Amino acid sequence: MSATAEPADVVREWLRANDLEFEETGEGGFSFSLPGESKLQTPVRLDLGPHALGVHAFVCRRPDEQFERVYRWLLERNMRMYGVAFGLDHHGDIYLDARLPLSSVTTDDLDRLMGSVLTYADSSFNTILELGFESSIRKEWAWRIEWGESTANLEAFRGWLEAGPAED
Repeated sequence: MSATAEPADVVREWLRANDLEFEETGEGGFSFSLPGESKLQTPVRLDLGPHALGVHAFVCRRPDEQFERVYRWLLERNMRMYGVAFGLDHHGDIYLDARLPLSSVTTDDLDRLMGSVLTYADSSFNTILELGFESSIRKEWAWRIEWGESTANLEAFRGWLEAGPAED
Protein backbone atom coordinates (compact mmCIF):
# COMPACT_ATOMS: atom_id res chain seq x y z
CA MET A 1 0.00 0.00 0.00
CA SER A 2 1.38 3.45 -0.90
CA ALA A 3 2.52 5.97 1.69
CA THR A 4 -0.48 8.16 0.75
CA ALA A 5 -3.08 5.44 1.33
CA GLU A 6 -5.98 6.30 3.60
CA PRO A 7 -5.59 4.74 7.07
CA ALA A 8 -9.00 3.01 6.78
CA ASP A 9 -7.86 1.34 3.54
CA VAL A 10 -4.66 0.18 5.25
CA VAL A 11 -6.67 -1.30 8.14
CA ARG A 12 -9.01 -3.11 5.71
CA GLU A 13 -6.02 -4.45 3.77
CA TRP A 14 -4.37 -5.71 6.97
CA LEU A 15 -7.56 -7.38 8.20
CA ARG A 16 -8.16 -9.11 4.86
CA ALA A 17 -4.51 -10.16 4.50
CA ASN A 18 -4.75 -11.82 7.92
CA ASP A 19 -8.06 -13.56 7.09
CA LEU A 20 -9.85 -11.85 9.97
CA GLU A 21 -13.59 -11.43 9.82
CA PHE A 22 -14.40 -7.84 10.74
CA GLU A 23 -17.22 -5.40 10.99
CA GLU A 24 -17.00 -1.72 10.20
CA THR A 25 -18.79 -0.03 13.08
CA GLY A 26 -19.19 3.44 11.62
CA GLU A 27 -16.85 5.99 10.18
CA GLY A 28 -13.35 4.74 11.00
CA GLY A 29 -14.41 1.98 13.38
CA PHE A 30 -13.48 -1.70 13.02
CA SER A 31 -14.32 -4.66 15.28
CA PHE A 32 -12.76 -8.12 15.05
CA SER A 33 -11.26 -10.87 17.21
CA LEU A 34 -7.71 -12.16 17.33
CA PRO A 35 -7.44 -15.93 17.88
CA GLY A 36 -5.21 -17.07 20.75
CA GLU A 37 -4.29 -20.10 22.78
CA SER A 38 -4.80 -19.39 26.50
CA LYS A 39 -7.33 -16.69 25.69
CA LEU A 40 -9.14 -18.23 22.76
CA GLN A 41 -10.46 -14.93 21.35
CA THR A 42 -9.40 -11.36 22.06
CA PRO A 43 -12.04 -8.88 20.90
CA VAL A 44 -10.43 -5.77 19.36
CA ARG A 45 -11.86 -2.42 18.34
CA LEU A 46 -9.91 0.01 16.17
CA ASP A 47 -11.03 3.63 16.05
CA LEU A 48 -9.62 5.98 13.43
CA GLY A 49 -9.75 9.51 14.80
CA PRO A 50 -8.61 12.78 13.28
CA HIS A 51 -5.01 12.30 14.46
CA ALA A 52 -4.56 8.73 15.67
CA LEU A 53 -5.68 5.13 15.49
CA GLY A 54 -6.99 3.93 18.85
CA VAL A 55 -6.63 0.26 19.72
CA HIS A 56 -8.88 -1.22 22.41
CA ALA A 57 -8.67 -4.94 23.15
CA PHE A 58 -10.77 -6.61 25.85
CA VAL A 59 -8.70 -8.95 28.03
CA CYS A 60 -10.81 -9.84 31.08
CA ARG A 61 -13.73 -8.63 33.17
CA ARG A 62 -13.13 -7.05 36.57
CA PRO A 63 -11.54 -9.59 38.92
CA ASP A 64 -13.85 -11.06 41.57
CA GLU A 65 -11.16 -10.96 44.24
CA GLN A 66 -7.71 -9.54 44.96
CA PHE A 67 -8.26 -6.86 42.32
CA GLU A 68 -5.53 -4.67 43.85
CA ARG A 69 -3.05 -7.51 43.37
CA VAL A 70 -4.19 -8.03 39.78
CA TYR A 71 -4.00 -4.32 38.94
CA ARG A 72 -0.52 -4.05 40.50
CA TRP A 73 0.66 -7.03 38.44
CA LEU A 74 -0.70 -5.34 35.29
CA LEU A 75 1.02 -2.04 36.07
CA GLU A 76 4.34 -3.79 36.70
CA ARG A 77 3.90 -5.67 33.43
CA ASN A 78 3.21 -2.40 31.55
CA MET A 79 6.82 -1.36 32.16
CA ARG A 80 8.10 -4.26 30.04
CA MET A 81 5.64 -4.11 27.14
CA TYR A 82 5.93 -2.83 23.57
CA GLY A 83 3.34 -0.59 21.95
CA VAL A 84 0.34 -1.29 24.20
CA ALA A 85 -0.49 -0.95 27.87
CA PHE A 86 -3.01 -2.49 30.21
CA GLY A 87 -5.80 -0.22 31.35
CA LEU A 88 -9.19 -0.36 33.06
CA ASP A 89 -12.59 0.91 32.06
CA HIS A 90 -15.04 2.47 34.53
CA HIS A 91 -16.25 -1.03 35.54
CA GLY A 92 -12.73 -2.27 36.34
CA ASP A 93 -12.63 -4.51 33.26
CA ILE A 94 -9.13 -5.04 31.84
CA TYR A 95 -8.12 -3.87 28.36
CA LEU A 96 -5.01 -3.46 26.28
CA ASP A 97 -4.94 0.01 24.78
CA ALA A 98 -2.72 1.89 22.32
CA ARG A 99 -2.59 4.97 20.12
CA LEU A 100 -0.82 5.06 16.79
CA PRO A 101 -0.37 8.32 14.84
CA LEU A 102 -2.22 8.18 11.53
CA SER A 103 1.10 8.69 9.74
CA SER A 104 2.23 5.35 11.23
CA VAL A 105 -0.79 3.32 10.12
CA THR A 106 0.95 0.84 7.84
CA THR A 107 0.44 -2.89 7.48
CA ASP A 108 3.86 -3.46 9.09
CA ASP A 109 3.00 -1.30 12.10
CA LEU A 110 -0.40 -2.97 12.42
CA ASP A 111 1.38 -6.34 12.38
CA ARG A 112 3.64 -5.26 15.23
CA LEU A 113 0.86 -3.67 17.26
CA MET A 114 -1.65 -6.52 16.83
CA GLY A 115 1.16 -8.97 17.54
CA SER A 116 1.70 -7.18 20.85
CA VAL A 117 -2.03 -7.26 21.62
CA LEU A 118 -2.23 -10.97 20.91
CA THR A 119 0.98 -11.83 22.78
CA TYR A 120 0.16 -9.85 25.92
CA ALA A 121 -3.52 -10.83 26.07
CA ASP A 122 -2.69 -14.50 25.61
CA SER A 123 0.36 -14.68 27.89
CA SER A 124 -1.30 -12.72 30.71
CA PHE A 125 -4.72 -14.34 30.69
CA ASN A 126 -4.09 -17.34 32.96
CA THR A 127 -2.17 -15.24 35.49
CA ILE A 128 -5.03 -12.73 35.64
CA LEU A 129 -7.46 -15.62 36.20
CA GLU A 130 -5.25 -17.19 38.89
CA LEU A 131 -4.90 -13.91 40.77
CA GLY A 132 -8.41 -12.55 40.37
CA PHE A 133 -10.71 -15.56 40.14
CA GLU A 134 -9.08 -18.24 42.31
CA SER A 135 -12.20 -19.01 44.38
CA SER A 136 -14.39 -19.37 41.29
CA ILE A 137 -11.86 -21.62 39.57
CA ARG A 138 -11.56 -23.82 42.67
CA LYS A 139 -15.36 -24.14 42.93
CA GLU A 140 -15.66 -25.02 39.24
CA TRP A 141 -12.82 -27.58 39.53
CA ALA A 142 -14.44 -29.24 42.59
CA TRP A 143 -17.85 -29.36 40.91
CA ARG A 144 -16.42 -30.93 37.75
CA ILE A 145 -14.45 -33.53 39.71
CA GLU A 146 -17.50 -34.38 41.88
CA TRP A 147 -19.80 -34.78 38.88
CA GLY A 148 -17.26 -36.46 36.58
CA GLU A 149 -17.29 -33.58 34.12
CA SER A 150 -14.40 -32.67 31.87
CA THR A 151 -11.69 -30.47 33.38
CA ALA A 152 -9.99 -29.89 30.03
CA ASN A 153 -10.41 -26.12 30.00
CA LEU A 154 -9.03 -25.92 33.55
CA GLU A 155 -5.89 -28.00 32.90
CA ALA A 156 -3.66 -24.89 32.91
CA PHE A 157 -4.51 -24.53 36.62
CA ARG A 158 -4.22 -28.21 37.64
CA GLY A 159 -0.97 -27.78 39.60
CA TRP A 160 -2.18 -25.18 42.06
CA LEU A 161 -5.71 -26.58 42.16
CA GLU A 162 -4.47 -29.97 43.31
CA ALA A 163 -2.04 -28.33 45.76
CA GLY A 164 -4.92 -26.78 47.69
CA PRO A 165 -5.75 -23.18 48.62
CA ALA A 166 -2.98 -20.60 48.62
CA GLU A 167 -1.85 -19.26 51.99
CA ASP A 168 -1.39 -15.54 52.50
